[in-house]
Amino acid sequence: MINTKDSSYLEMAYGLAEKAKGWASPNPYVGAVIVRGGTIIGHGFHERPGQPHAEAIALERAGRLARGSSLYVTLEPCVHWGRTPPCVEAVIRAAPKRVVVSSLDPNPIVFQKGVRRLRAAGIDVTVGLLGERNSVLNESYIKYITRGVPFVTLKAALSLDGRMATRTGDSRWISSPETRDYVHLLRGEHDAIMVGIGTILKDDPRLTVRHPQWTGKKIVRIILDSALRLPVQARILTTLAEGQVLVFTMNRASYRKRAALEKRGVEVIAISGQSRPIEAPEVMARLGERGIASLLVEGGSRLLTTMIEEKLADKLFLTVSPRLIGGETAPSILEGEGVRLVRRSWRLRKVSAFPIGDDIIIQGYF
Repeated sequence: MINTKDSSYLEMAYGLAEKAKGWASPNPYVGAVIVRGGTIIGHGFHERPGQPHAEAIALERAGRLARGSSLYVTLEPCVHWGRTPPCVEAVIRAAPKRVVVSSLDPNPIVFQKGVRRLRAAGIDVTVGLLGERNSVLNESYIKYITRGVPFVTLKAALSLDGRMATRTGDSRWISSPETRDYVHLLRGEHDAIMVGIGTILKDDPRLTVRHPQWTGKKIVRIILDSALRLPVQARILTTLAEGQVLVFTMNRASYRKRAALEKRGVEVIAISGQSRPIEAPEVMARLGERGIASLLVEGGSRLLTTMIEEKLADKLFLTVSPRLIGGETAPSILEGEGVRLVRRSWRLRKVSAFPIGDDIIIQGYF
């Protein structure tokens, strides 16, 4: 039976799980708290792939006191061997009286099996409390583990009139220094960043995570470049120690240029087919195969438009600055032909907004 303290203990477990954000992917973010006689006797969270799971850490801290206790865990205990043993067997051996599971694991290998195993061992199991917290915290994991492709967030800095740059391509800087600092926090939560070759040629970015909270964070950088125009002197190629660089191109791209880039440490992936630009759904499938669960797409305008029109994006993150740029040819986040009728436009759900200095941050889901 759920009591009034169960929510509080699960909130603590979620607070632990959030510490793994940006580090444990493609595994889920999971936290666990063990309580006996109103006292917390164990706690833990899954920090990185290959390291012990939340339940295992909490049980080790609790030791023999775990027998007859209550275990609060944000996600259903796993039942399979991976790089670590199945948590459900460790829980059964510890013999808690109750296990409060916030959410079932959508992984088909685990789904409902962990709960059934605990109940078969005579442990009282409650499922579903604060489940909405898990659906947000693990939104990337849920899509990745059920569909095999990354959860995609689009990011853009806009003026009040919706421009990403001037008609000459100048975009430095539309957003404030405070907002740009916040964006590096956002980068660190993701496995990879993707841009089109136009962004590389125009801005020569490094696409690294530069924030003290993410010291040591490596992030995969992905460039869509159908004709292999990436310069071998590009700044991003001087930062390979901070994350792998993947370049998706077409089969017909120059073999000599491909060899030159690979010599610099770039991984070049050729996509079959004759269409241009590169087929974005194929890229998403390839990234999923590599274990990339969360992807931040930072532009340019053509790539953002493609991701929206092909329904590949899950979330939109906009920084809006109090500037007016104008210009019929100035790029915006969504170009192409557009819709003929308002009722056919893309409408965001679960929209939220907050200020940073003079800028406004808006995010929502497709």
